[in-house]
Amino acid sequence: MKIAIIGGGPGGLYFGALMKQLDPAHEVTVWERNAASDTFGFGVVFSDETLGGIGNADAVVADYMSRRFARWSDIDIHFKNETITVGGQGFAAMSRKELLELLQRRCTELGVDLRFSTMAPPVEELEAGYDLVLAADGVNSQIRAKYADSFGPDLDPRPNKYMWLGTDQVFEAFKFFVKETEFGVMQIHGYPYSDAGSTFIVEMHEDVWRAAGFDETADTVFPPGVSDEKAIAKIREIFAEELDGSEVLANNSKWLNFTTVRNRNWRHGNVVLLGDAAHTAHFSIGSGTKLAMEDALALAACLHEQQDLESALAAYELERRPVVESTQRAAQASLEWFERIGQYKDQHPTQFAFNLLTRSRRITQDNLRLRDPEFAELVDRHFAESQGLQQVAPAMFQPYTIGGLELKNRIIVSPMDMYSAVDGVPGDFHKVHLGSKALGGAGLVMTEMVCVSEEGRITPGCTGLYNEDQQDSWKDIVGFIHGQSSAKIGVQLGHAGRKASTRLMWEGIDEPLESGNWEAIGPSALPYGPGSQTPREIDRAEMDKVKADFVAATRRAAEAGFDLLEVHAAHGYLLSSFLSPIANQRSDEFGGSLENRLRFPLDVFDAVREAWPAEKPLTVRISATDWIEGGNTLDDAVEIARAFAAHGADGIDVSTGQIGKEEAPAYGRSYQTPYADRIRQEVAEPAGIAVIAVGAISSYDDANSILLAGRADLIALGRTHLYNPQWTLHAAAEQEYKGEAAEWIPQFRAGRRKPPSSRTDAIRPRLSLLHDTEDEQSPNHLRWQPVKTADPALMR
Repeated sequence: MKIAIIGGGPGGLYFGALMKQLDPAHEVTVWERNAASDTFGFGVVFSDETLGGIGNADAVVADYMSRRFARWSDIDIHFKNETITVGGQGFAAMSRKELLELLQRRCTELGVDLRFSTMAPPVEELEAGYDLVLAADGVNSQIRAKYADSFGPDLDPRPNKYMWLGTDQVFEAFKFFVKETEFGVMQIHGYPYSDAGSTFIVEMHEDVWRAAGFDETADTVFPPGVSDEKAIAKIREIFAEELDGSEVLANNSKWLNFTTVRNRNWRHGNVVLLGDAAHTAHFSIGSGTKLAMEDALALAACLHEQQDLESALAAYELERRPVVESTQRAAQASLEWFERIGQYKDQHPTQFAFNLLTRSRRITQDNLRLRDPEFAELVDRHFAESQGLQQVAPAMFQPYTIGGLELKNRIIVSPMDMYSAVDGVPGDFHKVHLGSKALGGAGLVMTEMVCVSEEGRITPGCTGLYNEDQQDSWKDIVGFIHGQSSAKIGVQLGHAGRKASTRLMWEGIDEPLESGNWEAIGPSALPYGPGSQTPREIDRAEMDKVKADFVAATRRAAEAGFDLLEVHAAHGYLLSSFLSPIANQRSDEFGGSLENRLRFPLDVFDAVREAWPAEKPLTVRISATDWIEGGNTLDDAVEIARAFAAHGADGIDVSTGQIGKEEAPAYGRSYQTPYADRIRQEVAEPAGIAVIAVGAISSYDDANSILLAGRADLIALGRTHLYNPQWTLHAAAEQEYKGEAAEWIPQFRAGRRKPPSSRTDAIRPRLSLLHDTEDEQSPNHLRWQPVKTADPALMR
């Protein structure tokens, strides 16, 4: 093949070297506009997985890198004049300059044509004259921009400001310095890369950056290689204590906004993107160099394995895209956490450290228990102490009081519509469904959305609380749960609004009924989606009737004996559609501004609060984002939550979306938890009320991690409980927890031990005389302590 590479960074150079190794007959040319000696940045970090791949592909490169690595396993988190050290992580870093020199030398040895200080020919010329054109030209890729219609780039510039610096202080571990200044919270990401220096990245929110006066040079255009010395002088002053007399080193250092780069496609004909041109991931979880070199490995292998170029490029993207997207999801969670770091400034150092470590959701409490058991135990102990609890236990099995209601644990069976009622009356199915979840160990079991009127049902199979038969049936179910378990039961009240009169879920979710339909109502005459019924715009008299229906249903819920009531103001149902500008386009006092859109939902909530017993908790479920352009955002959700808190809510149940069919949710593990987190920090904790996290939380480890980090107070799980009604009890068994928070009822107690699934007679022999004793330095705590020598000749 004849290969053109635009960009002489690690990814492009490594790809060139790999291709020449696979077949010396390949003609490989690299164009790099900067000089060979121009190196921007300080250190680069690699994972053991990446290093293993490099070792398999090129032993020469791997051997040199391994001899230059700084290796360590500790993370030091400096916060509020305390240092929390967490071990067992595993890092390897080296100088970016040394890495580039190595790769340049390797390319020269193998016969790659390197053309530094040279602009590449026009890409059209390269496409015509080469079999493959590799665009490794970075985050500001000109080739990606030229073929934007094919690549479909999505560039997301973030609000935080950061500057890539170095220091001659040699850190012993990965360092997070989180400093509350008079201007706001600033942070340092630091790590060693040699026996001579460390990377020192300064980051802060743009508001903090402006308050500190760093915007003084915002309009200055710095030539390549020139650093913002005025800003660097201020950084030296602000972080003098952390630098401890060491120097700050600059290298083309200036303020930047991190841009997350995504592309719909990575190839256009024989042109393919690699590294930052194709994708970026925030520096707080890894290295762009790592991703680029992994790309190079995969692309070279695919070209070698496939019969033709088109198949090879398709295989490359198919192989790498899932890995990159997984990394980007974690990076997105991490960068958003650092953008909001100021909201955690009042946390205790132990909780803050745990929160920081678990920010991307890739590290959890169980991970930390394996990596550093002492720290994991410290976190559990601190959580218990902070809650005023005597027993140290998994966080999910610590009791919680919401309003005046004490729950034995923090697990909730989330409301799930079953579409199995007859004339709104719950029957034996609901008794078995909810009863089994209560017997399965959850602290609180929630009903499905119980409709406040016949016309307020979603489907003909939805339950209600608008007549005596329904009340009596619910009372029987509540009585069974109270009589047979220690669980509490809550009712969720709602009105379907414009999503009313649709088919049962398994017959066509959100699709209109073929017959027997009834008229839907909404704040505006706007359908939920294509093919949906167009609702009639509700008038003031009907709004009063809906409010009266909520009040009547609330009184019936109290008579039925429910322990907690939740008002459903999420998922595009009537109250939710009033809150959202997607569904509410009224011109009266109930539409327009958020204050106006809140007016009717708050009016209903106030009426429910007055009708519901004061000693029983009242919560509200909201959609924290519409996932639709022009709809509600998290900023709006904070104000919505604040309004309900001010009107007496005891808890905010934080969900998202389902406002309109055109939504585009960013699904993923625990994907709604960041919304609950922000509402808890800004609204619920100051108000002394609860926040419930829900959405793709499926493991006890995730549940514990969310609670320990202070992102929520209670965890609601839906589908998980359909898969395993006794999920909570099984989680207790797996964590070896025994106590009142997870008691098996007497009838089931014989099954509380997990049945054996393999040999039970494999008794292992003792093969050592004595147990191993710990070394002075625990294997979980490896710190970078380079051996210094005064002899320059030996250093060479």
